[in-house]
Amino acid sequence: MQNVAILGATGSIGKSTLGVLELYPDKFRLYAVTAHSRVKELAEIAKRFNVSLAVTSDPSKLEALKEALAAIGCNARAEAGAEAVARLAASPEVDIVVGAIVGAAGIVSTFRAAEAGKKLLLANKESVVCGGKLLMDTVKRCGATLMPVDSEHNAIFQCLVGETERSREKARIILTASGGPFRTRKDLSDVTIEEATHHPNWSMGRKITVDSATLMNKGLEVIEARWLFDFLPERIDVVVHPQSIIHSMVEYEDGVVIAQMGAPDMKNTIAYSLAYPDRFTAGVTPLKFSQIKTLTFEDPDLNRFPQLGYAYEALKMGGSASIVLNAANEIGVEAFLEGRIGFTDIAVLCRSMMYGFQPPAPTTLEEILETDRQARELARAWADGYSEHRRDKN
Repeated sequence: MQNVAILGATGSIGKSTLGVLELYPDKFRLYAVTAHSRVKELAEIAKRFNVSLAVTSDPSKLEALKEALAAIGCNARAEAGAEAVARLAASPEVDIVVGAIVGAAGIVSTFRAAEAGKKLLLANKESVVCGGKLLMDTVKRCGATLMPVDSEHNAIFQCLVGETERSREKARIILTASGGPFRTRKDLSDVTIEEATHHPNWSMGRKITVDSATLMNKGLEVIEARWLFDFLPERIDVVVHPQSIIHSMVEYEDGVVIAQMGAPDMKNTIAYSLAYPDRFTAGVTPLKFSQIKTLTFEDPDLNRFPQLGYAYEALKMGGSASIVLNAANEIGVEAFLEGRIGFTDIAVLCRSMMYGFQPPAPTTLEEILETDRQARELARAWADGYSEHRRDKN
């Protein structure tokens, strides 16, 4: 029996993980869960799975969490604050950590889990985008196991299993992208919040769905792939595959392409990551090939979706460019969802920040967090100024 902690239990990845854990009560015990502010939902999960610990990362929600737990007769201990989440990630009571916190808020807990040598099921892109080589070195040094949960990176992991070091050195990664909701839309200047937060294939949180709409999500995945699999950026390609049946591919020196396919359901990648090196069912209906009429592929349009190109530029620039790009994007998406800037302004902010703020490469977690903090501060000032300019213009 292995103890599991889900960091970000009320999000889409967290809920999918709960669905898989319910199938295997004899293999896994949910020891602890965290959320940011949705304490009532967190308490209900804690009660349902009889967890020992429930944590809200928002210190102001501690009393509300305690009340919510008491109201439904749940005896789980309640804690609050970012440090409580970080402590949980490294707890000796936990064997498996599911890192499903959205955004840069998940970076510290990812490093703590790695430092503690945990099996880490990682869905937090920002940890790899910002942590880069430093995170991967920590994983190796501390004997942790990092399993990527994102469908694309989980697919690549599966396509690389069993290959020799030499065959990997000559291989190419091919990341697939759905293309998002605006794949065929020519004019993106008038995209609404409602349009940008509805994905054609996947059910995800609002921030990630907007990232998919701008293709920033795929840009972050390019950066992730560079560090997760130690592939140089020139050996990482992106192809748009609207059906989301092939989750990603690896092309080898002999021209053979190995692709990982499956229904577009995150339970599959979570189950694979929990079971690895074994496999067990995730309760997802398998593909029926006779019902798949078409699989199509096309190149991404970097003119309409420049943020994908910015990710390659950030890798080429090195230093802290990936951290700055990620921070600028998070602030840009936040400002867009608040109605303060337009959809295409997110890319303008990202480029402005990436070329306007170029601190040196970080060598510690603290330096990563400080660069992220400074980048966010500058990006917020940019967004505030841009928003005021728009109001004055109107």
